[in-house]
Amino acid sequence: MSEMPLEMLIEATLFSSGKSMSVEELSNALGYDEDEMLDCLGSLQATLRRRKGGALQLAEIGERWALEVKPAIATHLPRETKTDMPPKLLKAAALIAYHQPMSQSRLVELLGQKAYDYVRELAQLGMIDRRKDGNTRRLATTRRFSEAFGCPHTDRKKVKAWFREQVQSSGLLDELGDRTQILKEEDAEAGTVQTSLPVGEEE
Repeated sequence: MSEMPLEMLIEATLFSSGKSMSVEELSNALGYDEDEMLDCLGSLQATLRRRKGGALQLAEIGERWALEVKPAIATHLPRETKTDMPPKLLKAAALIAYHQPMSQSRLVELLGQKAYDYVRELAQLGMIDRRKDGNTRRLATTRRFSEAFGCPHTDRKKVKAWFREQVQSSGLLDELGDRTQILKEEDAEAGTVQTSLPVGEEE
């Protein structure tokens, strides 16, 4: 039997896994070196972009890669097809979406040490991007996050504004405790807490 093209193997692996994977994980799974894997990821990304009528795209999320529905198509999907997020991750995801870009240290303040596990799992699901920032990480949502929550936007600021409206109407974060403390704004550059804004107020 002839050997399968690496591009095809990568596409099938990412599709069947249903999560984002690093170059190292893909290399170990498929038995190719990382340089060759990285070249083929770039090639597959271009192939999917050119594919007529294709619904999927290959996205690099931080240092991980994932197959996701193209934003223009995601908005037309029925709600039943959206990704179900484990309940334990929902509040962490909500806080990140509300405050993004949010420092991981701030999330730990609000949710405790389990926040580290939540961040890792959300990143593996392709829901958030976590970038190194000094002694902490900056957390922000991804396109896959927008798809999972049925958000019609992929631009970070629009996702943030949309999700604030959802928080205001649903009371999703109310049970975490002091609402004023939870919704305080964090200075993205200095890492300090600014005066809190009422939910839904224009920034």
